[in-house]
Amino acid sequence: MLKPILLVEDNPRDLELTLVALERSQLANDVIVMRDGAEALDYLLRRGEHAERADGNPAVLLLDLKLPKIDGLEVLKTVRETPELRSIPVVMLTSSREEPDLMKAYELGVNAYVVKPVEFRDFVTAISDLGIFWAVLNEPPPGSLRLQRQRRDRKGEEQPS
Repeated sequence: MLKPILLVEDNPRDLELTLVALERSQLANDVIVMRDGAEALDYLLRRGEHAERADGNPAVLLLDLKLPKIDGLEVLKTVRETPELRSIPVVMLTSSREEPDLMKAYELGVNAYVVKPVEFRDFVTAISDLGIFWAVLNEPPPGSLRLQRQRRDRKGEEQPS
């Protein structure tokens, strides 16, 4: 079972483009969409309407910087301060090229900071590459669900039937 990609984006155009790009990359991961920082934290922290969601964290958090209610930097800060969430790869996906935003994101522990390309083809390529890297190629940290499943599967293969 693949871990989902959590996409936090409030701009309808950017949301649609990101979903198209992820679909074109042919990833099998589900994409969970949140429209603001408060909703994203509720999902991640399993509270409110997300209190009963399945265990486990997303494969990657694609996080817009400028969000309503709670901005992306505050979401990132909370993720890095919460032991159960700390190991989630976070990619800041934003239109901001402002140096203070970039510096703050890295100070808070972002894994990557990607400025959204303006051209559709470039945007699709960038999102596709991000999705493939973080959801497929990147090795998760020790103790992650994917590694636990792989170990369990290997042990199952070693036992005679």
